[in-house]
Amino acid sequence: MARHRARQQAMQILFQWDLRRTELQEILRGYYESLLVSEDSPAKPIRDAFAEQLVSGVVGNIEKIDECITKHAEHWKMQRMPAVDRNLLRLAVYELMRTDTPPAVVIDESLELARRFSGEESVHFINGVLDAVRKEVRPGTSSATLN
Repeated sequence: MARHRARQQAMQILFQWDLRRTELQEILRGYYESLLVSEDSPAKPIRDAFAEQLVSGVVGNIEKIDECITKHAEHWKMQRMPAVDRNLLRLAVYELMRTDTPPAVVIDESLELARRFSGEESVHFINGVLDAVRKEVRPGTSSATLN
């Protein structure tokens, strides 16, 4: 559950970065400062190292990631995709390319986030793109989801 929450945070941070395109540290600072702190818990929100690793990895490899998405998202340009979908794809493609997380987990997590933050059409679109990316970057692995 902690990694699911980290991916959700990473997607939200990437969404903000994508819209503002300012310094990543400024986006991170603003994200954590915007989290509500109740009177019962005046401590600052805890920064999530995995979420920040994902975000900095995506931002650091954005051109290669966007190129990979564009290659597999037939008839879709990056700037025409809904921002949520675009950033879910970026996050998942980075994980497929640069981590040892099993592809089924990466894809399943992305689809869960798409169901929560986007729509059913997006779920199908994201699934198709990620399955095509998986076949290219991790040939021989299964995309069977955990559900």
